[in-house]
Amino acid sequence: MKGGTRKRGKTWSYYFDTAQVGGKRKKIEKGGFRTKKEAETALAKAIAEYENSGQVFQPSTISVSDYLDFWYEQYCKMNLTENTQQTYATLIHRHLKPQFGAYYLKSLQTAAIQEYINQLKAQGYSKATIRSIFVVLSTAIDYAVQPLQYIRENPCRFVKIGTVAKPVRERIVLTDAEFDRIRKRFPVGSRYYIPLMIGWNCGLRINECFALTWDDVDFENCTLSVERQLIRRNINGNLGFSLKEPKYNSKRKIKFGESLYRILKAEKNRQLKNELKYGEFYTVYQLVNFTDEKGAPRQRIVGAQKILSTGARRINFICVDENGELTTKNSFAYCQRVIRQELGINFDYHSLRHTHATKLIEAGANVKAVQQRLGHKNIVTTMNTYVHHTDEMAQTAADLFESVVNGLPPK
Repeated sequence: MKGGTRKRGKTWSYYFDTAQVGGKRKKIEKGGFRTKKEAETALAKAIAEYENSGQVFQPSTISVSDYLDFWYEQYCKMNLTENTQQTYATLIHRHLKPQFGAYYLKSLQTAAIQEYINQLKAQGYSKATIRSIFVVLSTAIDYAVQPLQYIRENPCRFVKIGTVAKPVRERIVLTDAEFDRIRKRFPVGSRYYIPLMIGWNCGLRINECFALTWDDVDFENCTLSVERQLIRRNINGNLGFSLKEPKYNSKRKIKFGESLYRILKAEKNRQLKNELKYGEFYTVYQLVNFTDEKGAPRQRIVGAQKILSTGARRINFICVDENGELTTKNSFAYCQRVIRQELGINFDYHSLRHTHATKLIEAGANVKAVQQRLGHKNIVTTMNTYVHHTDEMAQTAADLFESVVNGLPPK
């Protein structure tokens, strides 16, 4: 790498060329040295830093935004798992850059950070989210203190999160009439019909539903095997879909009834006809092996028209559009928005799970069986989260008591 020194007025400067950007040369230059020797020493150090990191930063002028980019590339990608990388990237771009990006790194003070934490609390963010944002910022600045020595101390050191009011998630129980309206809006043939019916009949988590394949359906025994969930993750710098074990490793088999049996049978036949209809332009999905940035073997899901398929192992997902395109949590957001805004029904996919569990309990189902069906880690979660006092449950309790004390048959 070429570089040199030159005298400008009464002081000396060093300069050197960096890699071309957009076909144009870029030069780094810094002056103010009293002697040529001082400039040459500084030049050697700057070139060494550039060749090691690909960038030259002046701690006195670097912004928090640029520093976070540098830290993410040099530290996060080299030391964190893909899921953690994606989480950090999201927190940086959604929270830290908008709030602190324009600050000089050296100017970031405890008071500004504490004020932001208090603001997040006032806006109703959960303690877990606030802590995650804070940890990313604090960890990044720790790296600026050591080993980089850009600043002397971490201003996060004296910031306190304190007590955060726990937000109460609204638990939505749909009525039969509301679900009938939803089903009429997204009837048979809609890409959202099948995930709606699976959620209603089985109470799956949203990412468990979209990971289901036809190999998971046992029509003879009327069971669904929940073996995985579909997640969107950072794959070598790009967002893509892959499969992982379900939450709490809650692999399970779920029995389903005659109505869902008929729905799934009809859907499988419909998909076979659609594949014949679209031919080589039908979208198929394959499981492709790759190596992540740490050299660990991974698998990702790759979709392409049949004419472009690679011959890798095919995955036949249940929840797909007419042309074979996979339905995901992201694409299902449209369905949720229509139900809320057009139909005026308070709805998200989790409300199907909540309704399913509540109806089972109201009908007298064993709570342990409901826990296993939902894939909860323990029965306390099932009791506290999904078993709620409703008018129907209250009436059932009253009728049971009446029958016991008066010797009457239960209603």
